[in-house]
Amino acid sequence: MRGRKRLGALAGALGVLLALTGATGTAGAQAAAGKRVFNGMRITFAPDTPDAFCTLGAVGDDRYGRKIAISAGHCLGDPTHTYADREIPEDVAPVYDRDDTGFGPIGHVRYFKDPEGSTVGHPTKDYMIIELVPAVTLSSQGPYLKETDELKVPGGQPSPNAPNPPLDSERLLGAALNDDNELVVSGQLGVLHGRITSNDKGVYQSWAGHRAGDSGGPAIRHVPGSAYPSAANRFQAAGPWAGITKARVLGLPPFVYTSSANILADLRARDAAHPGVFGAGFHVTDNP
Repeated sequence: MRGRKRLGALAGALGVLLALTGATGTAGAQAAAGKRVFNGMRITFAPDTPDAFCTLGAVGDDRYGRKIAISAGHCLGDPTHTYADREIPEDVAPVYDRDDTGFGPIGHVRYFKDPEGSTVGHPTKDYMIIELVPAVTLSSQGPYLKETDELKVPGGQPSPNAPNPPLDSERLLGAALNDDNELVVSGQLGVLHGRITSNDKGVYQSWAGHRAGDSGGPAIRHVPGSAYPSAANRFQAAGPWAGITKARVLGLPPFVYTSSANILADLRARDAAHPGVFGAGFHVTDNP
Protein backbone atom coordinates (compact mmCIF):
# COMPACT_ATOMS: atom_id res chain seq x y z
CA MET A 1 0.00 0.00 0.00
CA ARG A 2 2.95 2.30 0.55
CA GLY A 3 6.45 2.64 -0.82
CA ARG A 4 9.51 3.48 1.25
CA LYS A 5 12.65 5.37 0.25
CA ARG A 6 15.80 5.63 2.36
CA LEU A 7 17.32 8.99 3.23
CA GLY A 8 21.09 8.91 2.89
CA ALA A 9 21.40 12.06 4.99
CA LEU A 10 20.32 10.08 8.04
CA ALA A 11 22.43 7.01 7.24
CA GLY A 12 19.27 5.02 6.72
CA ALA A 13 17.66 5.98 10.03
CA LEU A 14 14.65 7.64 8.41
CA GLY A 15 12.58 6.50 5.47
CA VAL A 16 10.32 8.59 3.24
CA LEU A 17 6.84 7.15 2.94
CA LEU A 18 4.99 7.50 -0.34
CA ALA A 19 1.71 8.44 1.27
CA LEU A 20 -1.43 6.59 0.28
CA THR A 21 -3.13 9.89 0.83
CA GLY A 22 -1.97 12.27 -0.82
CA ALA A 23 1.49 10.94 1.54
CA THR A 24 22.83 16.52 4.12
CA GLY A 25 23.14 17.98 7.45
CA THR A 26 23.78 21.57 6.34
CA ALA A 27 21.57 24.12 4.70
CA GLY A 28 23.31 23.96 1.31
CA ALA A 29 23.45 26.80 -1.17
CA GLN A 30 20.46 29.08 -1.29
CA ALA A 31 20.12 30.42 -4.81
CA ALA A 32 18.47 33.64 -3.77
CA ALA A 33 17.04 35.32 -0.71
CA GLY A 34 13.33 35.83 -0.34
CA LYS A 35 12.10 32.56 -1.81
CA ARG A 36 8.36 32.36 -1.18
CA VAL A 37 7.01 29.41 0.86
CA PHE A 38 3.24 28.83 0.99
CA ASN A 39 0.51 26.34 1.76
CA GLY A 40 0.11 23.76 -1.00
CA MET A 41 3.86 23.73 -1.85
CA ARG A 42 5.00 20.20 -2.71
CA ILE A 43 8.04 19.12 -0.72
CA THR A 44 10.57 16.30 -0.92
CA PHE A 45 13.22 15.11 1.49
CA ALA A 46 15.88 14.23 -1.08
CA PRO A 47 16.39 16.14 -4.34
CA ASP A 48 17.12 12.95 -6.29
CA THR A 49 13.72 11.43 -5.44
CA PRO A 50 11.22 14.08 -6.59
CA ASP A 51 8.47 11.48 -7.01
CA ALA A 52 8.51 10.86 -3.24
CA PHE A 53 6.77 14.01 -2.07
CA CYS A 54 4.29 15.43 0.38
CA THR A 55 2.70 18.88 0.71
CA LEU A 56 2.81 21.85 3.10
CA GLY A 57 -0.42 22.55 4.95
CA ALA A 58 0.33 25.84 6.69
CA VAL A 59 3.22 28.28 7.17
CA GLY A 60 3.76 30.87 9.87
CA ASP A 61 5.68 31.65 13.05
CA ASP A 62 5.89 30.01 16.47
CA ARG A 63 5.94 31.69 19.87
CA TYR A 64 9.74 31.74 19.78
CA GLY A 65 9.91 33.72 16.54
CA ARG A 66 10.94 30.85 14.30
CA LYS A 67 9.62 30.40 10.76
CA ILE A 68 7.58 27.20 10.69
CA ALA A 69 5.81 24.98 8.15
CA ILE A 70 3.50 22.08 8.97
CA SER A 71 2.98 18.84 7.05
CA ALA A 72 1.99 15.22 7.82
CA GLY A 73 4.04 13.07 10.21
CA HIS A 74 3.55 9.87 8.25
CA CYS A 75 5.58 11.35 5.37
CA LEU A 76 8.62 10.09 7.31
CA GLY A 77 9.25 6.74 8.96
CA ASP A 78 11.95 5.92 11.51
CA PRO A 79 12.54 2.16 11.87
CA THR A 80 15.23 2.75 14.51
CA HIS A 81 13.10 5.21 16.55
CA THR A 82 16.13 7.49 16.72
CA TYR A 83 14.42 10.70 15.63
CA ALA A 84 10.66 10.10 15.72
CA ASP A 85 8.57 11.81 18.39
CA ARG A 86 11.34 14.03 19.74
CA GLU A 87 12.71 17.47 19.03
CA ILE A 88 15.36 17.33 16.29
CA PRO A 89 17.70 20.33 16.67
CA GLU A 90 20.22 18.66 14.34
CA ASP A 91 20.01 19.52 10.63
CA VAL A 92 19.69 15.87 9.66
CA ALA A 93 16.45 15.94 7.69
CA PRO A 94 16.44 18.67 5.01
CA VAL A 95 13.26 19.64 3.20
CA TYR A 96 13.22 20.86 -0.42
CA ASP A 97 10.71 22.55 -2.66
CA ARG A 98 9.95 19.64 -4.96
CA ASP A 99 9.69 21.99 -7.94
CA ASP A 100 12.88 23.93 -7.14
CA THR A 101 15.39 21.61 -5.49
CA GLY A 102 18.22 23.75 -6.87
CA PHE A 103 17.44 26.35 -4.22
CA GLY A 104 18.70 23.98 -1.57
CA PRO A 105 16.81 23.13 1.61
CA ILE A 106 13.91 25.43 2.47
CA GLY A 107 14.08 24.06 6.01
CA HIS A 108 14.72 21.08 8.26
CA VAL A 109 12.37 18.67 10.02
CA ARG A 110 12.34 19.47 13.75
CA TYR A 111 9.62 17.02 14.84
CA PHE A 112 7.46 14.28 13.35
CA LYS A 113 5.13 11.72 14.83
CA ASP A 114 5.98 8.27 13.54
CA PRO A 115 3.08 6.23 12.10
CA GLU A 116 3.81 3.60 14.78
CA GLY A 117 2.73 0.76 12.53
CA SER A 118 -0.41 2.45 11.27
CA THR A 119 -1.05 2.52 7.53
CA VAL A 120 -2.63 5.97 7.79
CA GLY A 121 -0.46 7.72 10.37
CA HIS A 122 -0.84 8.24 14.10
CA PRO A 123 -4.54 8.51 15.07
CA THR A 124 -4.47 12.04 16.56
CA LYS A 125 -0.90 13.38 16.18
CA ASP A 126 -0.05 12.78 12.53
CA TYR A 127 1.94 15.95 11.94
CA MET A 128 5.43 17.24 11.15
CA ILE A 129 7.10 20.50 12.13
CA ILE A 130 9.62 22.05 9.73
CA GLU A 131 11.79 25.00 10.73
CA LEU A 132 12.26 27.11 7.61
CA VAL A 133 15.59 28.73 6.75
CA PRO A 134 15.92 32.51 7.28
CA ALA A 135 16.24 33.18 3.55
CA VAL A 136 12.63 32.27 2.74
CA THR A 137 9.62 34.57 2.76
CA LEU A 138 6.34 33.27 4.24
CA SER A 139 3.09 33.67 2.33
CA SER A 140 -0.49 32.99 3.42
CA GLN A 141 -1.56 32.57 -0.22
CA GLY A 142 -1.21 29.14 -1.79
CA PRO A 143 -2.07 28.19 -5.37
CA TYR A 144 -5.77 28.22 -4.43
CA LEU A 145 -6.21 28.80 -0.71
CA LYS A 146 -5.52 31.86 1.42
CA GLU A 147 -5.27 31.00 5.10
CA THR A 148 -6.58 33.92 7.12
CA ASP A 149 -5.95 32.66 10.68
CA GLU A 150 -6.11 29.52 12.77
CA LEU A 151 -9.61 28.06 13.08
CA LYS A 152 -11.28 28.87 16.40
CA VAL A 153 -14.43 27.07 17.57
CA PRO A 154 -15.72 28.67 20.80
CA GLY A 155 -17.72 26.11 22.76
CA GLY A 156 -16.66 23.25 20.50
CA GLN A 157 -15.58 19.80 21.65
CA PRO A 158 -11.94 19.92 22.83
CA SER A 159 -9.24 18.06 20.96
CA PRO A 160 -8.17 14.88 22.81
CA ASN A 161 -4.66 16.39 22.83
CA ALA A 162 -5.71 19.63 24.54
CA PRO A 163 -4.43 20.69 27.95
CA ASN A 164 -7.07 21.88 30.40
CA PRO A 165 -8.57 24.38 29.87
CA PRO A 166 -8.49 24.14 26.07
CA LEU A 167 -8.06 27.21 23.89
CA ASP A 168 -10.67 28.02 21.24
CA SER A 169 -8.11 27.02 18.59
CA GLU A 170 -7.94 23.57 20.23
CA ARG A 171 -11.65 22.86 19.78
CA LEU A 172 -13.20 20.82 16.98
CA LEU A 173 -15.80 21.39 14.30
CA GLY A 174 -19.05 19.48 14.74
CA ALA A 175 -20.14 16.80 12.30
CA ALA A 176 -23.72 16.06 13.40
CA LEU A 177 -26.59 16.20 10.94
CA ASN A 178 -27.50 19.69 12.16
CA ASP A 179 -23.92 20.89 11.60
CA ASP A 180 -23.04 22.25 8.19
CA ASN A 181 -19.27 22.51 8.51
CA GLU A 182 -17.35 22.15 5.26
CA LEU A 183 -13.68 21.89 4.33
CA VAL A 184 -12.06 23.45 1.29
CA VAL A 185 -8.86 21.65 0.30
CA SER A 186 -6.09 22.12 -2.22
CA GLY A 187 -3.97 19.48 -3.92
CA GLN A 188 -3.16 17.82 -7.21
CA LEU A 189 -6.87 17.56 -8.05
CA GLY A 190 -7.15 21.34 -7.75
CA VAL A 191 -9.39 22.92 -5.13
CA LEU A 192 -12.31 20.89 -3.78
CA HIS A 193 -14.85 21.25 -1.00
CA GLY A 194 -17.07 18.92 0.99
CA ARG A 195 -19.06 18.61 4.20
CA ILE A 196 -17.45 17.12 7.31
CA THR A 197 -19.43 13.92 7.85
CA SER A 198 -17.52 12.54 10.84
CA ASN A 199 -15.21 13.79 13.59
CA ASP A 200 -13.30 10.96 15.25
CA LYS A 201 -11.11 12.47 17.99
CA GLY A 202 -10.20 15.41 15.79
CA VAL A 203 -9.78 13.49 12.54
CA TYR A 204 -12.32 14.84 10.06
CA GLN A 205 -13.91 12.70 7.37
CA SER A 206 -15.09 14.66 4.32
CA TRP A 207 -16.11 14.37 0.68
CA ALA A 208 -13.33 16.83 -0.21
CA GLY A 209 -10.93 14.60 -2.14
CA HIS A 210 -7.18 14.18 -2.52
CA ARG A 211 -4.65 11.83 -4.08
CA ALA A 212 -1.19 10.36 -3.42
CA GLY A 213 1.34 13.10 -2.63
CA ASP A 214 -1.21 15.46 -1.10
CA SER A 215 -0.43 14.31 2.48
CA GLY A 216 0.06 17.27 4.76
CA GLY A 217 -1.67 19.63 2.34
CA PRO A 218 -3.96 22.49 3.38
CA ALA A 219 -7.57 22.40 4.48
CA ILE A 220 -9.52 25.52 5.46
CA ARG A 221 -13.03 25.87 6.79
CA HIS A 222 -15.53 27.18 4.27
CA VAL A 223 -16.71 30.49 5.68
CA PRO A 224 -20.54 30.32 5.77
CA GLY A 225 -22.03 32.63 3.15
CA SER A 226 -18.82 33.02 1.19
CA ALA A 227 -18.53 31.98 -2.45
CA TYR A 228 -17.41 28.45 -3.25
CA PRO A 229 -14.36 28.05 -5.49
CA SER A 230 -15.41 28.19 -9.12
CA ALA A 231 -14.28 29.36 -12.53
CA ALA A 232 -15.89 32.71 -11.72
CA ASN A 233 -13.40 33.38 -8.92
CA ARG A 234 -10.51 31.43 -10.49
CA PHE A 235 -11.08 28.65 -7.94
CA GLN A 236 -9.74 30.80 -5.13
CA ALA A 237 -10.96 30.52 -1.54
CA ALA A 238 -10.05 32.11 1.80
CA GLY A 239 -10.70 30.99 5.34
CA PRO A 240 -9.16 29.90 8.63
CA TRP A 241 -6.71 27.00 8.61
CA ALA A 242 -8.63 23.91 9.75
CA GLY A 243 -6.25 20.99 9.20
CA ILE A 244 -4.01 18.95 6.92
CA THR A 245 -4.57 16.05 4.54
CA LYS A 246 -4.13 12.73 6.34
CA ALA A 247 -5.26 9.63 4.42
CA ARG A 248 -7.77 7.67 2.41
CA VAL A 249 -9.58 5.08 4.49
CA LEU A 250 -12.16 2.35 3.96
CA GLY A 251 -15.67 3.73 4.13
CA LEU A 252 -17.56 6.63 2.65
CA PRO A 253 -16.38 9.26 2.28
CA PRO A 254 -12.81 7.88 2.20
CA PHE A 255 -10.96 11.20 2.68
CA VAL A 256 -9.71 12.14 6.16
CA TYR A 257 -7.91 15.16 7.59
CA THR A 258 -6.03 15.84 10.83
CA SER A 259 -7.60 18.88 12.47
CA SER A 260 -5.53 21.97 13.20
CA ALA A 261 -6.93 21.70 16.75
CA ASN A 262 -5.17 18.37 17.30
CA ILE A 263 -1.87 19.79 16.07
CA LEU A 264 -2.00 23.05 18.00
CA ALA A 265 -3.15 21.31 21.19
CA ASP A 266 -0.34 18.75 21.06
CA LEU A 267 2.23 21.46 20.43
CA ARG A 268 1.04 23.42 23.47
CA ALA A 269 0.99 20.33 25.67
CA ARG A 270 4.52 19.32 24.65
CA ASP A 271 5.80 22.87 25.13
CA ALA A 272 4.29 23.06 28.62
CA ALA A 273 6.22 19.92 29.55
CA HIS A 274 9.46 20.98 27.86
CA PRO A 275 9.55 24.69 26.89
CA GLY A 276 11.15 25.55 23.57
CA VAL A 277 9.26 23.08 21.39
CA PHE A 278 9.52 23.89 17.68
CA GLY A 279 6.15 25.11 16.40
CA ALA A 280 4.60 25.83 19.81
CA GLY A 281 2.13 28.71 19.63
CA PHE A 282 2.00 28.41 15.85
CA HIS A 283 0.31 31.31 14.08
CA VAL A 284 -0.50 31.37 10.38
CA THR A 285 1.48 34.11 8.67
CA ASP A 286 -0.19 37.43 7.93
CA ASN A 287 2.04 37.99 4.91
CA PRO A 288 0.05 38.10 1.65
